[in-house]
Amino acid sequence: MKFTEEHEWLRPEGDLIVVGITEYAATQLGDIVFVELPEVGTVVSKDDDCVVIESVKAASDVLAPIDGEIVEVNEALTDEPAKVNDDPLEGGWIFKIEASDPSQMDEYLTEAQYKKLIG
Repeated sequence: MKFTEEHEWLRPEGDLIVVGITEYAATQLGDIVFVELPEVGTVVSKDDDCVVIESVKAASDVLAPIDGEIVEVNEALTDEPAKVNDDPLEGGWIFKIEASDPSQMDEYLTEAQYKKLIG
């Protein structure tokens, strides 16, 4: 698993990369009340806005961490956006992407580096 400085996590799953936000980000946002998921089939480039998460505190964009095509979204978040708060690393995943260049993950942080970043 890798982590971005924007508080996203990336987990390889076969040929796909599962993406979500970290527990730290979910805590900082507060109670999440809405998640606008991307359309399956959307082709994104690294750093494109692809998800909007709204909480009681703020709205936040989730950026595409790598180039690729969105191949699956977590539809459960439509009815239960709080899953992102309750279980950000498992049930609160946001989308799966088929990476066009998986080596882009190499530039992201390890868990130890991420923990140091958030102090």
